[in-house]
Amino acid sequence: MQDIRNIAIIAHVDHGKTTLVDRMIYQANLVRKPEDLGNLILDNNDLERERGITILAKNVSVTYKGVKINIIDTPGHSDFGGEVERVLNMADGVLLLVDAFEGCMPQTRFVLNKAIDMGKKPIVVINKVDKPNCRPDEVQEEVFELMFNLGANEDQLYFKTI
Repeated sequence: MQDIRNIAIIAHVDHGKTTLVDRMIYQANLVRKPEDLGNLILDNNDLERERGITILAKNVSVTYKGVKINIIDTPGHSDFGGEVERVLNMADGVLLLVDAFEGCMPQTRFVLNKAIDMGKKPIVVINKVDKPNCRPDEVQEEVFELMFNLGANEDQLYFKTI
């Protein structure tokens, strides 16, 4: 039997979930050519491309040290919260992606609350640290405070940050 892990990427809209997955595809040499980096593979229907948001969850599988990892890109807009909840029910863990300038936003709170309630321990990914006026240390503190306020247990509060 193959060892499989399902990892959901959750975040507020436009914090970079689909771009992160797209770069994982590129780094794993799955299907991406360097000249195609301008188009996101997982935004694959017309409405998603037009609006620049993920509407339907999609997954990509990579193998790492004999483990098949299904990386699930979830919607970031609150209108699609039901889709995020469905994915979280299938996920073994979550990557919580937070913009280093904007910090925790309303959908961050919504998806993180669902993950905490389901007993998930997130790995926090602070994204866009190359942007002007970013504040990664403050954002990490915001995430900790938010998790504490949402009732995260002690184990969940000892999250890793990338």
